Amino acid sequence: MITGSEMAVVDENAAALGVPRKQLMESSGNAIARVVRDLAAPGDKITIVCGRGNNGGDAAVAARFLDEFDLSICLLGRAETITTDIARENWAALQEADYDTREVRDSTAVDLADPDLIVDAMLGTGIAGELREPAATAAAAMNGADATVLSVDVPSGLDADAATLTDNAVSPDHVVTFHDTKPGLADLAADVTVAEIGIPAAAETFVERGDLQRLSRDPTSHKGDHGEVLVVGGGPYTGAPALAGQAALRAGADLVRVSSPTAVAHEIQGYCEDLIVRPMEGRTLETSHVSPITELANEQDALVFGPGLGDDPETLKAARAILERYDGTAVVDADALAVVPDVETDADLICTPHQGELEKMGGETAADWRERSELVEDFAAEVGHTLLVKGHYDIVSDGDRTRVSRTGNPGMTVGGTGDVLAGVTGALAATQDPLDAAALAAFVNGRAGDIVYEQSGNGLVASDLLDAIPAAMQNDR
Repeated sequence: MITGSEMAVVDENAAALGVPRKQLMESSGNAIARVVRDLAAPGDKITIVCGRGNNGGDAAVAARFLDEFDLSICLLGRAETITTDIARENWAALQEADYDTREVRDSTAVDLADPDLIVDAMLGTGIAGELREPAATAAAAMNGADATVLSVDVPSGLDADAATLTDNAVSPDHVVTFHDTKPGLADLAADVTVAEIGIPAAAETFVERGDLQRLSRDPTSHKGDHGEVLVVGGGPYTGAPALAGQAALRAGADLVRVSSPTAVAHEIQGYCEDLIVRPMEGRTLETSHVSPITELANEQDALVFGPGLGDDPETLKAARAILERYDGTAVVDADALAVVPDVETDADLICTPHQGELEKMGGETAADWRERSELVEDFAAEVGHTLLVKGHYDIVSDGDRTRVSRTGNPGMTVGGTGDVLAGVTGALAATQDPLDAAALAAFVNGRAGDIVYEQSGNGLVASDLLDAIPAAMQNDR
């Protein structure tokens, strides 16, 4: 099963892999036509009701494969307001070929003309709320007609994310849906056909630009709505927590606090005036810091734990205690990874080891990315946390779902790029599901590295990635 919003991600990922939406629309139209032929006899009267989006475009394609029927094709609205180029092209193709097409510009013009079969292609996935006119009147006419009703993808009025049906939704006899079934379809008194339309499995495995759609923002949002992140790190090192904190800001976190020992806090603040530094007395993380850091962490949306902490036994003891007390979402990186396999915590951990660190944690690796994916998935299930294992291909798994990111380049072997990744992951984990946050972070971090590599080649340094992160998060590259 796949939600409507997730289906939009997969569609865009398929396009990134070379299978554009126009090609998928042609396949979807063919799938609709096949079901229509199963439900109707040649010569039957069929009314196709198209909306102004890609759902209507799918049905417009189907019409070209149904010449053995008496077709009438309605568009709800004006043709010039069709919302996508490909849907507009397919509507125009019907008009140029002199099919029986007409525009329904208001509810008074709804006339289904007593057909044998009605195709509901008004609204697809991604639509929520009560049907508005003229779709509401058209839906009522479909529900009252003495005809078989076939809905395209989902019935108009079904929210394919929440699996809820509006009171004025279409009540179909059949549904033809694409790629996978959708939430709510199993609860309908309708036969459901799931049609494959040529989306490669890689569109769900590989992280691609479609995943960036998860990052959309409400234009009325306020400070804090997009996450507050705490970075706990530093002591032996100053650059690592500074890089992580700045990366979290560049990746969209509204506020980033860095808690570091007083021995390095001043230097960390000097890297960036946008960071809020909260010093803790001493030269390294100590057990006396556990309570104040845990209290501060619980006030944030995500914790980035480990950059630059070092591996002093007292530090690792404190790290274990903090993770045991914390119950939010934490990105665990660097030396702090060593305590994860033995820690008992209610927190959702996203661990970001390279392959050597993974093996020290007790996991296994392999040269082939497919074999490595299976090993990472098994180990993620064993430890009960999300893993982002860095490599030529980054493998991300929570033990149930596994994603693979292929961005990045050999120049990123330089020190500090992992700290940037931890910060990006923390920012995304403040607003996203842990697996989605980790997968997106791997993609964005590598993409930022690729942007920098175009100019700097193997001379890139980790701090170069910071300014490239916003561009790497755009869907127009």
